[in-house]
Formats: sequence, C-alpha cells, structure tokens
Amino acid sequence: MSQSNSGATMTPREIVSELDRHIVGQNAAKRAVAIALRNRWRRRQLEPDLQEEVTPKNLILIGPTGVGKTEIARRVARLVRAPFIKVEASRFTEVGYVGRDVESMVRDLVETSINMVRDEARKAVAVRAAESAEERLLDLLTGDERPAYEDPESSSGETREKMRKMLRSGVLDGRTLEIQVSDQRGPQFEVVTPQGVEELGLNLKDMFGGMFAGKKRSRKVSVPEALRLLTLEETEALLDHDQIVIDGVQRAEQEGIIFLDEIDKIAVQQANRGPDVSREGVQRDLLPIVEGTTVHTKHGFVRTDHVLFMAAGAFHIAKPSDLIPELQGRFPIRVELESLNKEDFLRILTEPEHSLIRQYEALMGTEGVNLVFTETGIASVADFAFRANTQMENIGARRLTTVLERVLENLSFDAPDKGGTEVQIDNDAVESCVAKILSDEDLSRYVL
Repeated sequence: MSQSNSGATMTPREIVSELDRHIVGQNAAKRAVAIALRNRWRRRQLEPDLQEEVTPKNLILIGPTGVGKTEIARRVARLVRAPFIKVEASRFTEVGYVGRDVESMVRDLVETSINMVRDEARKAVAVRAAESAEERLLDLLTGDERPAYEDPESSSGETREKMRKMLRSGVLDGRTLEIQVSDQRGPQFEVVTPQGVEELGLNLKDMFGGMFAGKKRSRKVSVPEALRLLTLEETEALLDHDQIVIDGVQRAEQEGIIFLDEIDKIAVQQANRGPDVSREGVQRDLLPIVEGTTVHTKHGFVRTDHVLFMAAGAFHIAKPSDLIPELQGRFPIRVELESLNKEDFLRILTEPEHSLIRQYEALMGTEGVNLVFTETGIASVADFAFRANTQMENIGARRLTTVLERVLENLSFDAPDKGGTEVQIDNDAVESCVAKILSDEDLSRYVL
C-alpha cells in the first residue's frame, strides 16, 4: 500500500537546490539537513543487521526567531513526503505536563503518518471509486419511474447510456433523489477524565464507533451531492484500512521527523539549576524518546530509534551546553543560522518562488486590482523592517509581513471598490504609512 517516496532519493545537492527556491540564505543549515536526509536513504541500502545499528544524525538549529529554522525543516519534510510534526518543547514545562505528556509527540507523528498513507491510498483508488459511484448512481436513476424524456422504444442499456451522458453533461444536476449512506455521526458525548488517561491508549471514539458500524440512513440530496457521497463511500470500501495502519506506523518509525522548537527554553543554566528542576525533568523525559524507545499508541507499539529529531532554539540566554550531557549527545550536529540583514530582506521579498510580493499581488488581483511594487517601494519595505527589528525585538523575516500589512491596510479594505485600477507602491507610499509610526518608539512597539 505504501508508495515509494521519490523525494527520499534526492541527493543533498538536489535538496538544497529545492530549498533555495523557497528560503533565502542559510546555506549551512540547508546542507546539514540535506545530509541528514540523505543518510536515511543510505541506511536503507545497507544489510538489515547493519541498518538497525545506524542511528539518525539529529540536529540542533541555532538562531534567532524568524530566520528560517522551522521553514527549512517543514520544507524538507514536504520534499521527501516524510511524516512531520512540530512541537514546542517549552509546553512540556507547564504544570501537570512534566513526566506525563512527552510521548504524545510520537502519537501525533503516527497519526500524521497514517493520514498521509491514507491520502495516498485514496488517490490511488480515486478512478475506480468514481467509476463505481457513477454506476451506483445510474442504478438509482434508471430504477426510478421512467422519465418523460425517455424514448419508450429504447432498451434499458440505451437508457443507461443516455443517463450517463446526461449525468456527465450536468443536465441532471437540478434533480434530487433519496440515497442510503453510511451513518458516520456516531454518539455525541463529552468525557471528563483525570490527567494521565492518555497513557492508557484508550480511544473512546473507536470503542463506540464499532457499535454503529454498517448503519445506514436516508438522505435526500441533489445528483451532484449524491455522486460525491457515493464516491466517498466507494473510496472507503476500496481501502485496506489494516494495511494503511501498518504502513503508516512503519513510515513514522523509518521516515518520521519531529521538530522540537524552543529547546533552549528547557535548558538549565549552571547558575540556576536549583529552581529549574521542571526543565531538567522535561529533558530527562525527552531523552529516552530521542535515544530510541518504544511508545504505546492505539495502533500498537511504535519505536523511535530511527525517527529524525531536529531541535531549534534562539539560545540567547542559555547555551546548547546547558542541556544535560546525555541529551546533548543525541544531537551531534549543530548549525548556527545567520541573522538577517537588509539585503536578505530584499531577497526574501522578491526571490522565492512564492515571495511575499507575489502573494500580495495575487491577493489584490482577485479583486481586479493590479498591484505593482516599484524597486524603491520594495527597498523601502526591507529598510523599515530591518530598522524595526533593530529598534525593537528582532523577529526576523516575520517583520516584513507586519510592515506590508501596514502599508496595504487601506488598499486591502478598499480593494473591492477599486477593481480595474492599478496601484503602485513606491518609496513615498511606504514612508507615508510607516515612517511616522517607526519614529514614535512607544507607538511602533504596538503597531510594528
């Protein structure tokens, strides 16, 4: 059932080249991630006994917010179609979470993986499902009372083909009919449980869902809606759900990527080890999962030995060496990402395939407005974003969106009334919207 991941065979150079289409700079991080992904392919070429011994080369990406840490991980996971989840390590320091909920990231990864495999399986049977649904719908249509437009002399086969042509051409779209569909609603209830029930691996929806399996209910719907519902039913009927779960669990174990963001927030500085017991506790809870353990899920036991972990953090205050030594050892590759300067902002605005400028031009285009950014306008946006980061908290490339939203606020509101017009954003347009705000430090902290 599981499809081969063509993206997983990409060379490091090809991976970096693809990332370059969407992310500006950060070549060291791109190379490190590309090598880590290629090492997974290399491991699969080894003898089974040796495969088990080769563990992932986990990474820590170090750099301020907004420089592309998460985007690199997310993009590379999409490239190789690997199950990917992002988890903020700092959330495990909340009251009631320490020592209990860390394994939930593995369960989330498994669910993501199974959903990926299920989506692929649905696409694989889409044509067969559509054909079967059409036949079922034709059975219903031809089984009804003979319509007035049908030739009484025609055979049932000719009638069916006429119906098929009318169905495909949309002639029957206004007609309604009653169909029997599976009742997916199930029982409606609320369960209040004490903390810790997650470890029991219980899934009440699955438990009660079996009681309602196979039940049908009548619905009166239009012909297009009937075709949609019947196609969904036929798709589900063609799937091997047990195999999907098996393939999904295997893909999570062998190809899964867990991105641990804000890992610096659970690091404990040497001078403050006393009051930060909870942070060290989270690290010790994470350790067996990153090292390789077996986690109980509703789909069975899942091993994390070959899951790739990517951690990220700004490390403004704490340092990677403030993590407990055992956890440091499980992240052998450390890459420092560069802070973004004004030239980087210019490139981010224009170079990526779906750059911010192209996005805003396309959004305004839906209203019939021809939005045009001049070179001076783009340079001015980059300059104000860089200055705002310098004067206030540095939030990296995210500041570009803040500035652009401010510049385009009035146009976005009035766009429905400006269809067929051209609007230029030049240096003066940007300055008139942003300069006064940036000069007022107190105001800029709230607006920019």
